[in-house]
Amino acid sequence: MPLHFHKYIKPEGEVGIWKIKEPISFFLQNMELTDVEKDHVNKIRGHLKVEWLASRYLLHIMSGRTERGELLKDKYGKPFLKDSTYQISLSHSAELAAVAASPKIVGVDIQKIVPKIKRIANKFMRPEELKVLSTNDIFHLHLFWGAKECLYKSYGKRKLDFRKHIHIEPFILRGEEGTFSGKVMKGDFKEEYKITYQKIDDYLLVHSIQL
Repeated sequence: MPLHFHKYIKPEGEVGIWKIKEPISFFLQNMELTDVEKDHVNKIRGHLKVEWLASRYLLHIMSGRTERGELLKDKYGKPFLKDSTYQISLSHSAELAAVAASPKIVGVDIQKIVPKIKRIANKFMRPEELKVLSTNDIFHLHLFWGAKECLYKSYGKRKLDFRKHIHIEPFILRGEEGTFSGKVMKGDFKEEYKITYQKIDDYLLVHSIQL
């Protein structure tokens, strides 16, 4: 299936979503994997395999390259595209894969909205954040989770506590799309991000960009 969703983000960058309808064989036939990627994908079980492949294929489509650029990871495991000045972030959930790319640091999260998120809310929400939940708390909780996942990916150095180090600024949930801000604070490190969200069918897309 072609690109399901695509938009440009300010100050500069883009976000795309691929709706996964193809079998695993489609991606394997249309994407040259490195030996490291082949070893990794052979270890993935179930539907996660096609999700993983779709996110890499989407990155290639968005790059505009004829020949696929090699996707590498730095010493912390953060992905980057070889010979590119762009920062990238990838995510996948069920039938959707998402990619964000920008000269600035970005993060992206796509997730299917499900009630079970309420069971883990205390693991990633700060007490003051829990107090501002709307009546549509399932959507609101997914929004907090997506935002924190984006900032975790943006930080990119692991060992980041979602409650202690990731702070979401107070905002009012006014609908199925909007913006707010958040920051990562750990030791001497402090960085602020613009966070944008949009509900797409039964999914929530969240992406962040460095301010």
